[in-house]
Formats: sequence, structure tokens, C-alpha cells
Amino acid sequence: MYCRDCGAKLTLRFLENEGLIPYCEKCGAFKFPYFPVAVSMTVVNRQENKILLARHTGEADYKLFAGYIKKGETAEKAIPRELKEETRLTAIKWRYHASRYHDAKDVLMLNFVVTVDDSGAIVLNEEIEEAKWFTPEEARANIKKGSTAEYFLTGTLQELSRKR
Repeated sequence: MYCRDCGAKLTLRFLENEGLIPYCEKCGAFKFPYFPVAVSMTVVNRQENKILLARHTGEADYKLFAGYIKKGETAEKAIPRELKEETRLTAIKWRYHASRYHDAKDVLMLNFVVTVDDSGAIVLNEEIEEAKWFTPEEARANIKKGSTAEYFLTGTLQELSRKR
């Protein structure tokens, strides 16, 4: 680990009430880990009986829609922006579901269940090769196994089944 301010190698130093924290000798300061935050979206139709999954360009597996929260932006603003950019669909409403640290990309993922106006055509940008509506059972069978997307999808499907 290196200091994001000066580039010096960090060492671990004990900080009371915090434990071992990266420390920069050159700056003389503790450097708490920093990582980006993104929204993850379990996209559902109005009846909440279909899940929209995405297959990103060059990838074989289906995942949930996701995107980074830009500097100065809230998660609530990132949801409709990201969905519109990737599919041209309009998010009607959303509710927070869960969060999880995603180690593969060093990002904190905030998952939301997003209801879309599914009357319009899906128009994909260059990031997404395919987007497809699935029944809950099909979505569970097609989502990338062992992934953060599967974790969020499983939780969402449990939540939706309790509502019915």
C-alpha cells in the first residue's frame, strides 16, 4: 500500500479504538482506506415478476446493472442516470436493499431494487452486449454464480416473495 498523497510506502500502525491502520511516515498521518462507491440495480418490471439482467460486452455471464457514483452525486441520482445511459429505460421508483464490499473491483456496492417503465424499447450502450427479462427462477439460474450480483439477486427475490 502506498500513500495516495505523497506516494510513500505505508506501514501499519496501531490507532486506539481503530486497530491497525495504514500510516505514512512522510506525511506523519494515518491513511484510512479509500475506495469508490457504486450502485447495483436489481431491475424489475412494474408487476415485479420479471428481472432484467445484463451481459456485458465480451463477458459470458449475466449480471445486475451497476455503475459508479460520480463525485458530488448521490446514489439516488446515480440510479436513473446509469440505467438511462445503459438501457434508455426510465427508473420509476427505487428502494434500498443491501450493501456489500466487492473485492474484485475494490468498491462498496449499494444495491437497490429499481422498478422501470418497461413499456419502452431497450437500447443498449457499448458496455452492454445483451439485456434480457427473466422470471425470478430463470434469473436465479442465469446470474453469475458466487458473484456479488447473485448475492443481491437472492436477497431481492426473497424480499419480493415475502411481499406477495
